[in-house]
Amino acid sequence: MKFSLLALSTAAALGGTDAFLAPQQPRLSSSALAGYGIGSWNKKSSPSSAGGGGAAVATRNPWDDANKANTVSKSDTFIKAPTTKKSYGLGSWNKSASPGGTTSAVANAPPPPAAATGGCPFHANYDAIRDELKLIMDNPSWDDGSLAPIFLRLAWHSSGTYDAATGTGGSNGAGMRFQNEAADPENAGLAPARAFLEPVKRKFPEISYSDLWILAAYVGLEVTGGPVIDFQPGRVDHPDESYWEQMSYGRLPAAEKYCCPHLDDSNVSSSLDETGKVKGWEGLCTHVRNEVFYRMGFNDQEIVALLCGGHVYGRCHPNASGYAGPWVENMTEFSNEYATDMIEDEWTLVSHGDTWLDAQGSAELRPAPGNRQFVNQKKGVTGDDPNQMMLLSDMILAWDPDFRPILEMYAEDEDKLKVDFGAAFKRLTELGCGFP
Repeated sequence: MKFSLLALSTAAALGGTDAFLAPQQPRLSSSALAGYGIGSWNKKSSPSSAGGGGAAVATRNPWDDANKANTVSKSDTFIKAPTTKKSYGLGSWNKSASPGGTTSAVANAPPPPAAATGGCPFHANYDAIRDELKLIMDNPSWDDGSLAPIFLRLAWHSSGTYDAATGTGGSNGAGMRFQNEAADPENAGLAPARAFLEPVKRKFPEISYSDLWILAAYVGLEVTGGPVIDFQPGRVDHPDESYWEQMSYGRLPAAEKYCCPHLDDSNVSSSLDETGKVKGWEGLCTHVRNEVFYRMGFNDQEIVALLCGGHVYGRCHPNASGYAGPWVENMTEFSNEYATDMIEDEWTLVSHGDTWLDAQGSAELRPAPGNRQFVNQKKGVTGDDPNQMMLLSDMILAWDPDFRPILEMYAEDEDKLKVDFGAAFKRLTELGCGFP
């Protein structure tokens, strides 16, 4: 087990990232967010706010009530397509989804000026915006105490729709403001990230949503010891949902795609082959490599760097992604722990039916019904190891003969991982933006 020498005071770990490679559950219904507190804000002064109108921080944990519902409500309100160019697609503004996707008032805020939607990158004060983002990054009431991981996931999912062949998708446009992209099952649990950034957007209307979502991830990485990435502004928000005519679901990765069906909770080990790999893992590997990352133009080293750097943050929640628990012990600190633990630890395949996890103090590692994941615990064996998990789509890095040497390289060299992850993540977040 790798223990980091740096203990950041900013947070313990953020849940709510839920896997970059995880099929998500349907969004929660509107009734489920009553009392989530996303609209209840404590003001914290910022250096750039005269009169104390600083960044807002939610006062309670939205995940407390997250199991109340798991269906899409027809009354959920999203940004509506505009009737004129001046409307910029703002439509109904007072709603935002919960960790599972429910709607809730966001700080009871009035709509920002319509003209601010696209942002004006040449007039934005990015130093002031960075300061504001740093003020809200620490949030003890949000899951494990930091917003950095969920901002990282928001940036990843808004960027990971890019298709090099058609030039569609990517972070340019902030399409998750609209119903179709927000309703992608892979985006469940991301509405709070967008809600937490609303006060920043209202205070700095000159920045586009597209730029703000990416900058928030960059700042999150920076304050948690990750790579410092040079920010390139200039993303322009979609004025309406017409862009979706060239888009489709399925561009974001799924954690168990093409693996053998999971049929029996009482005998999940029947999913394994004689080498301990999940049957059909080769198809899952093809999905991750070819259908997702090669489609965007990444190579194998960039794929491993992105997963090793991204999945060191946060955790999964059964009520959002269907999976459960953190990948690593230090969940809000950049490290190569994900790579080292995947190689060095022993992993056990479990499903929802593995109730022995509860009895051994590892209930947080039991996934939702129908899902499988690997955990670093064994039935009947107790120890001091912190609860950790790996998705099936994580384990392909250790199983695939081309991915494995790259994983081992990063397990040995954290500095190289930081450099390579920073470069790959910058590239991911700029795909489709037309930057030089």
